[in-house]
Amino acid sequence: MNNISIHYRKNLTVEEVIPIYESNGWSSANKPDLLIKALNNSHSLVSARINNRLVGLGNAISDGFLTVYFPHLIVHKNEKNSGIGTIILKTLLKEYNHFHMIVVLADSNTSEFYTKMGFNRAGRTVPLWIYSGNEH
Repeated sequence: MNNISIHYRKNLTVEEVIPIYESNGWSSANKPDLLIKALNNSHSLVSARINNRLVGLGNAISDGFLTVYFPHLIVHKNEKNSGIGTIILKTLLKEYNHFHMIVVLADSNTSEFYTKMGFNRAGRTVPLWIYSGNEH
């Protein structure tokens, strides 16, 4: 595995973030200024780098006490299946492991990954949203 370094930094740039989102076809890449503001203003932001090049990130939105939501866990398409997503998620889970509720919304193609990481379907709940994207 490449030499992956993990950072807690809230100073990511549009230039380094957008290629990761575009490589995965995420519609938030079409709103670069809002995306970078959202990431840099998250409760927590974990980034993964190889040779100082951003290759993945994960963020948390939280009340700081009971509930945390991980809206973005993304790894550049060229680095998929390298363990980077696992490292990022484990880093976030370590920070929030004492919280009452840890939430993710997983696409059907990523639900197995989250299940392996300890997440379960939330009882009989049904996710509902108003969403302006197109990749789900």
